[in-house]
Amino acid sequence: MMKLKIKILLLTTGLVSLSTFIQAQSEGLTSSPYSLYGLGVINQTSIGKSNGLGYTGIGLKTETEINNLNPANFALVPQNSFFYDIGVTSEYNNYSNVGTSEGRTSLNFSNFAFAFRITEGLGAGITMVPYSDVGYTLVGLQSNIEGTTEFFESNVAGIGGLSDLRLNLGYEIVDNLRLGLAASFLFGSIEENEDFQISSSSFESTETTNYNGIRMGFGLQYDLLENVTIGSTLQFPTVLNGTLERYAMKNLDGSEIVVEDNTTSDASSFTMPLEVGVGLSGTLYKSLTLSADYKKNYWSATEQSENLGHYVDQDIYAFGAEYIKNKDSYKLSQRIRYRAGFNYDTGYLAIGNTRVKGFNLTTGIGIPLSKGTNSLLNLSYSYGSKGQIQNILVKEDYHLLTLNLSLEDLWFRKRKIN
Repeated sequence: MMKLKIKILLLTTGLVSLSTFIQAQSEGLTSSPYSLYGLGVINQTSIGKSNGLGYTGIGLKTETEINNLNPANFALVPQNSFFYDIGVTSEYNNYSNVGTSEGRTSLNFSNFAFAFRITEGLGAGITMVPYSDVGYTLVGLQSNIEGTTEFFESNVAGIGGLSDLRLNLGYEIVDNLRLGLAASFLFGSIEENEDFQISSSSFESTETTNYNGIRMGFGLQYDLLENVTIGSTLQFPTVLNGTLERYAMKNLDGSEIVVEDNTTSDASSFTMPLEVGVGLSGTLYKSLTLSADYKKNYWSATEQSENLGHYVDQDIYAFGAEYIKNKDSYKLSQRIRYRAGFNYDTGYLAIGNTRVKGFNLTTGIGIPLSKGTNSLLNLSYSYGSKGQIQNILVKEDYHLLTLNLSLEDLWFRKRKIN
């Protein structure tokens, strides 16, 4: 038990250290123009096979890997098993509006997680995923010089994002009913830099907004039949507190003057919405697993708005399928998992009367790494699109490649000696 506690402590410390490093190196994590709004682009990628299944998993019952989309599933972690999952993503984005288009590539950390069994019917896990990413650049913004008819141009860039460090607990009440509890610590920073020049004078400013807060959630899974499971999740609304740090400097005829030097003040808080989800999964002929999720996020109840838009209630529909010919076969080719999925998002932001909607088509495979454990190499690809070419709106098409190393470590099992 002492070794277990030490390993969990080391892994948790590693999670926080990794998150701190990622936040410090966050430039380039995304390049979406929609990351200008709110906390940035909300992350959709999950853990392990869910990325190839249209991001479904609320009603997905699995005993062989981590399912981060419903804390109730952690009750099924087998005795003497310790699961790890680490992932990275590479994304190519193409943006287009009236008359122009641009492409960019970015590389992201996608997750780090582990799960273990505490006692009979009780499992736990700690996961960390990016909650949101910010990475926008606005060049050549024109502003009027007060009292004159002249204009000047400024450049604005934003980087950063938030991380979600979550503790999950799952408990099996009876053989076919599991309950889950999730506690998330959301934290991170968003930095905005602005600079402009007029004649021989220039001005530079940096504003860094730091957010943090705790969010609670619940989950449930119930086995209707041996091969059919329903699930539900609930994420309670919460308020993220913010602090604002400012630094500003101007240059007049070669002389630098500090206007503000890391001045700290309270920033506007950000309200997270109530989120409700339901899911269903079923296995046919021991080879084909189908899953479907529906989520409703009540953003309009937060009564928040942006300069160019406002928040609206969001609906997310997701479907997935996984095929494996024979999971118990000694042939590797018959144990490979093939996946496909679809995800449709009505969007949580409306600019004018137009929602920023989006969809994803996903596919993936899970390659077993050994016969004796449930370790897998999960590779998934997603093509997605959101927004549209209309007025100031931008259409964003993207290709996302995700690689997850999902490992099982077997503990406290006696070795057999012939």
